[in-house]
Amino acid sequence: MRHKRTTPKIFTRAQELRHNPTESEARLWEYLRSHQLEGVGFRRQHAIGNYIVDICAPRQKLIIELDGSQHLERIDYDSERTAFLESKGYRVLRFWNDDVMTSIDSILMVILDAISQIS
Repeated sequence: MRHKRTTPKIFTRAQELRHNPTESEARLWEYLRSHQLEGVGFRRQHAIGNYIVDICAPRQKLIIELDGSQHLERIDYDSERTAFLESKGYRVLRFWNDDVMTSIDSILMVILDAISQIS
């Protein structure tokens, strides 16, 4: 099956990642799955171009990225990735894994605010 937004290789990798979420991805997903947050549909490990984003609300063009300490060493890559996604019309929100685990209510408020700005 051919996918318009990515290559078959990237699409397959996204499927694999969906089966092995990080602890922070699993925690946030519990709040976003099944249209629980303002009725918005989110997807995990969503492939766009050559990238796989952690969580995406395609209709709202909103991406949520969860970053661990390895991202401190990948600032240029993350900037390039964000620029590509923004060029496709997406808004990208980034949160630290630790913040998801300790301040989920604050994270959800930021996401809700972003959704309200889009709607």
